[in-house]
Amino acid sequence: MIKTIVVGLDGSESSENALVMACDLAGKYGASLHLVHVPQPDTVAFALGGIAGYHAVTTMPSEDEVKEAADKIVAAGKRLASDHGQLIAQVHIERGTPADEIVAYAKSCNADLIVTGRRGLGSLGSLIQGSTSQQINHLAKCACLSVE
Repeated sequence: MIKTIVVGLDGSESSENALVMACDLAGKYGASLHLVHVPQPDTVAFALGGIAGYHAVTTMPSEDEVKEAADKIVAAGKRLASDHGQLIAQVHIERGTPADEIVAYAKSCNADLIVTGRRGLGSLGSLIQGSTSQQINHLAKCACLSVE
């Protein structure tokens, strides 16, 4: 039985697809939905409407920009969940390594399932370190689902 679902959200189309899948599962199983967002510099540039050449490429975003971007991504996630008939039980925003933070949060809330997008916004880093969804699959103690 699935009672608690954690969704990693970075604002990418793939993570939005993951949230839609999680909403469907939450509706079928009566599970609670939890959003986890781990701000990264390229996520901040995207969320703030950045285009190629945005200043985040050469300078780190300010704390205010990080907060603004995180708020936009989370608000969009809440709207998407609502559009699919679901409410978000809890939102967790933490800076760090996405896989580590998502898995730690899933453990803290006794999640039965972690749902992530297969391809997020951190594609450059994934070439070097492997994708976040792969790392989550390796670290998690609960079921994991990656969505295209």
